[in-house]
Amino acid sequence: MKNKELLLEINPKKSPVRFIFSHSALREGWDNPNVFQICTLKHSSSEMRKHQEIGRGLRLCVNQAGERMDTNSLGNSVHDINLLTVIASESYTEYTKSLQAELAESIVYRPKSVTAELFVNKTLKNENGETLVIDKETANSIYLDLFSNKYIDKKGIFTQKYHDDKANNKLALADEVKDYADDVIKILESVYDPSAYQPEDSRKNNVTLKIDRDKLAMPEFKALWAKINSKSAYVVDFDGKELVKKSIEALNRELIVSKVFYRVDWGTLNEITSKEDLNAGILMAKEEIGHYDSKRLLEANKNVKYDLVGKIVELTKLTRKDVVEILKGLQTGVFNQFKNNPEEFINTASRIINEQKAIAVIEHITYNMLDEKYDTDIFTDHEIKGKLNVNAIKTSNHIYDHVVYDSENEKVFAENLDATREVAVYAKLPDGFYISTPVGKYNPDWAIAFKEGDVKHIYFVAETKGDMSSMQLRLIEDAKIHCAREHFKAISGDNIVYDVIDSYETLMELVRG
Repeated sequence: MKNKELLLEINPKKSPVRFIFSHSALREGWDNPNVFQICTLKHSSSEMRKHQEIGRGLRLCVNQAGERMDTNSLGNSVHDINLLTVIASESYTEYTKSLQAELAESIVYRPKSVTAELFVNKTLKNENGETLVIDKETANSIYLDLFSNKYIDKKGIFTQKYHDDKANNKLALADEVKDYADDVIKILESVYDPSAYQPEDSRKNNVTLKIDRDKLAMPEFKALWAKINSKSAYVVDFDGKELVKKSIEALNRELIVSKVFYRVDWGTLNEITSKEDLNAGILMAKEEIGHYDSKRLLEANKNVKYDLVGKIVELTKLTRKDVVEILKGLQTGVFNQFKNNPEEFINTASRIINEQKAIAVIEHITYNMLDEKYDTDIFTDHEIKGKLNVNAIKTSNHIYDHVVYDSENEKVFAENLDATREVAVYAKLPDGFYISTPVGKYNPDWAIAFKEGDVKHIYFVAETKGDMSSMQLRLIEDAKIHCAREHFKAISGDNIVYDVIDSYETLMELVRG
């Protein structure tokens, strides 16, 4: 195809070319937003070829500036933009099902159900750096609590209630381990869940949200939008040396990197007596099992180089000079953990540094309103898709005909907004509407306009969370919310109320004053 670069032009007046086909797996696929990729999987008797074709997947597109359209750029809408249509023959339909079963069977070393023994001798760590080694009595308490809350059945298999409460951050755990909830959940996630390997039709019940132009034109929405659409810039005036010092102290106190171990099984193949015995896998006799630490792995991968400073700079947005100062200040034993597990060292160290950065942000940030504003085009720039009655419901007061929700709590919240006579119009704000903060972009959840005269506060921007009484906001999230308060204060003063709420009832208490 000639002049393929014209596909990068989104404006149809400059180029009428809209898409090309990637007709079969393992062939061409252009990295740009105008590619409509269709993959046809032809019949093949080769299992290896089938694995290759299924495994290739989709190449993430780029925009006109050549920027990769991944989760960093698109957030939750990454799966809506990067879409691959697979047209499979009957043989491949059966193959994908058998592949799912094969994946499930390969996880032979994972526990198949939840038992009290699953928790015994496990070490938990909370946000304060405190550790807890679970004894048999505590393990029994955790198990009984999971059963009494109907998170597992009599066989120790997860129930739908467990998945729902986990998605909504409402898991109720035994009192003994409430402060160690994250680590308990990690242990539970080690249990094999067969429902995760069930094949599904990814296009069933799909809905694409359509904007309601009448709602956009409502006086109430126009007034709400005029009060929240200004952009802002922030200034953080804190001592860089103080951040370096606090980061060093926190890393020396909290940085723990787990060692990597691997297992090797040795065995011999006995004399082959029959094809049936060979297929049954009973001719292999296990003779020895060995466990090794990461030294052998590191020796095998000694040619792999890590840009330690560069990766931490990328993840923390600090200068190379500051990152070098932080690493030089680490205790020898703490820094030597890098050899045990380089990836975990980089990610954990960056998280701890960002937490210290978040504390500094809360104490020293100031926002100023800019002349630049968001246009209502952000509601139509990208398609928003969902699955009806899975993560989307039909609405009447929303600016779209449906709303896509992230949790059961958001679903109930939207249903109440739809049924409330005081609500004139509301919007689930798209990812394109965000507030810049030193710890990443922040996208508020809802913008709500109430009917004048019915409530004290007419315009409200809300961030919905699950169970507020048991929720512990992480430092970075807490910093983003603080930044949002300062942003709305700078652009609208007292004309907009911004707050974090856990339910519709809390919202109504706030707006009624």
